[in-house]
Amino acid sequence: MSELLLDAEALYLELKRGVQRLLTADTALVGIWSGGAWLAERLAVDLGLADAGVISSVLHRDDFGSRGLAKADHTSLPFNVNGRDILLIDDVLYTGRTTRAVINELFDFGRPASVQLAVLVDRGGRQLPIEPAFSAARVTLSAGQSLRLARADDGRFAFEVK
Repeated sequence: MSELLLDAEALYLELKRGVQRLLTADTALVGIWSGGAWLAERLAVDLGLADAGVISSVLHRDDFGSRGLAKADHTSLPFNVNGRDILLIDDVLYTGRTTRAVINELFDFGRPASVQLAVLVDRGGRQLPIEPAFSAARVTLSAGQSLRLARADDGRFAFEVK
């Protein structure tokens, strides 16, 4: 089996270009905890946007019974969700279940005008009808493999493949 090599910094630049094309005057960035929150935070700075929100899937997961309350920051949306165009940012899209849970969490805060998803990597394997409006890369991994974004102390991104 060949080793998967992904340049997370190069993919971040591609994500930034894709997000720029999706932005409207009323778009709010919301990063999905944790890797998506790191990306949204950096995107907001690099694109000169207001602070990005952070959203957690913990309370709406369909595997809550087996996982319990996983350690995660609470949702923080420093803007009114009602009528806003929301651009969810995530690091890796796989089954779609985290995205579904996050959308449920988002609607607990109001009714957005629209919700789109931009991801650093789409690894396929969807179990729900969820597709990103933009993905910087698409890769194929076996079900037993995992892909996780890591952030260094200097803010640079890298991937961990297991």
